[in-house]
Amino acid sequence: HASGPLLQSAGSEPLLPRAEMGLPQLWLWLKRLVIFLQVALEVAVGKVLMTLFPGRVKQSILAMGQKTGMARNPRFAPDNWVPTFFSIQYFWFVLKVRWQRLEDRAEFGGLAPNCTVVCLSGQKCNIWDFIQGSRPLVLNFGSCT
Repeated sequence: HASGPLLQSAGSEPLLPRAEMGLPQLWLWLKRLVIFLQVALEVAVGKVLMTLFPGRVKQSILAMGQKTGMARNPRFAPDNWVPTFFSIQYFWFVLKVRWQRLEDRAEFGGLAPNCTVVCLSGQKCNIWDFIQGSRPLVLNFGSCT
C-alpha cells in the first residue's frame, strides 16, 4: 500500500516506470507538507489579527458567514462559532479537509484516490485495501437503480 495504484486507461501502461512508482507518493507528501505550512501560517496570522483587531476580524468572519449562509441559522449564534476560528481545533479541521481534497483528486498517471467504498458485504473499506502485490486493480462502478 506504500505507493498506491496509478490511474490509467484500460489497456495502457502506467505513465511512470516501475522504479519511479514511489515518486507520486513522495509528491503527495510534499503537497501535504505545503498545505500544512500554508494552514499553519493562515491560522497564526488569523490568531494575531484576532488578538490585535478583534472587532474587525469578527466583522470579516460574519461577512463570510453571510455569503455561505452559516450566519443565517438563528440557532447557530456567531458568539458560539466566531471564537473557534484560528483555534487548534480549527487548524486540525481545516488541515484534514484540505488533505482529504488533495487525496480525492484523480490525475491520469497519478495516484488513484484512496476513497472509502462499501463492499457487497456492507463493510466499509478503502480502495487501496484491495491491492494485492503488483497485480492491477480494476474497479467497476455501477448502479442497480
